[in-house]
Amino acid sequence: MVGRAESTAFHTNTGPNGQELDVKEREQLFRPYLPQPPIAPYSPSRVPFQRQKVPPKGRRRKLIRNFLKSRFHLLVYFIIHAIFSVYIRFRTAYHVTVNQLIAPFRYHWRTPQYIQRDVSSLEQVPRHLSVILELNRNDRDGSGLESLVHDVGQIAAWCASAEIPFLSVYERTGILKSKNAHTYEAIANTLQNYFGDSPNRPTLSVRAPNFPSFSPPQTPPTSAEGELVPDEEASDEIGPFLPHLTVLLISAEDGRTTLVDLTKTLAEMSQDDKLFPDEITAEVIDAEIRGHVMDEPDLLILFSPKIVLDGYPPWQLRLTEIFHSPDNSGVSYIVFGRALRKYGKAQMRFGR
Repeated sequence: MVGRAESTAFHTNTGPNGQELDVKEREQLFRPYLPQPPIAPYSPSRVPFQRQKVPPKGRRRKLIRNFLKSRFHLLVYFIIHAIFSVYIRFRTAYHVTVNQLIAPFRYHWRTPQYIQRDVSSLEQVPRHLSVILELNRNDRDGSGLESLVHDVGQIAAWCASAEIPFLSVYERTGILKSKNAHTYEAIANTLQNYFGDSPNRPTLSVRAPNFPSFSPPQTPPTSAEGELVPDEEASDEIGPFLPHLTVLLISAEDGRTTLVDLTKTLAEMSQDDKLFPDEITAEVIDAEIRGHVMDEPDLLILFSPKIVLDGYPPWQLRLTEIFHSPDNSGVSYIVFGRALRKYGKAQMRFGR
């Protein structure tokens, strides 16, 4: 502890003999009472909570190592990307070349007899064919809708020529359903171009869920699958029934939305004691969906370059054969015929 004499000398700046103290003398006065200075004032081990700095040489090596690692990963990515790009280009070129070579030999020439010849050797033909089409939104002048309706007419004519009685066309936005009258006229004109005034020209009906159907007055009655239902009261003078084609237009709202509405309806009926929970079975749900939308298609054809169902009703795809042609873009009779040939060779194994 500092003595009183030293404290008085420091504050009065005078020594024991009364002389004035300078700076060094005042430091010497209190030096015995000061703590000892540290041996290494800047030693990292004596500085608490301070991260040690990486030596310059080690840090340089770490930066170089990280740089080389990132460049190696980037090189591997570019190599994989280049390999897949070359593969995709060769595959696309191969499919385009094959389609161009066989197109003249597989073209229908708007003649139903040629289409019937293509399917005559098949072991089985689907009774219900379904397709997924997409509206081209890039066409601002309305040509996208006209192209879509034209494709529907062509597919309907192919189905009529192949004696497929039921065709369902899925378009996600539902624009075909809202234009079902225009769609009916386009399909009728296409059938006229294919069949002309032939007595085998099929009758046509176009319908959509929750929309009025369009069919000529002389159209014979048909079942849900488009098959003819004979009229027992009809006279023999009418003669045999003409072939009939039923076209069903569906959209995304007929898929999951229908399942949600059906679930709500069944839940309300169960709460009101109109339906017991044990009575809600898969058979009941299947019957309701079949009556509201459609039956399960036998064959679904995708004309898009990728396998995209785009919100297609999921309940109707449990036992459906799905066909897709890689790298194909647009509706093509080659894809249509290829799908029928694959379906003709398919073996239906539903289990026990």
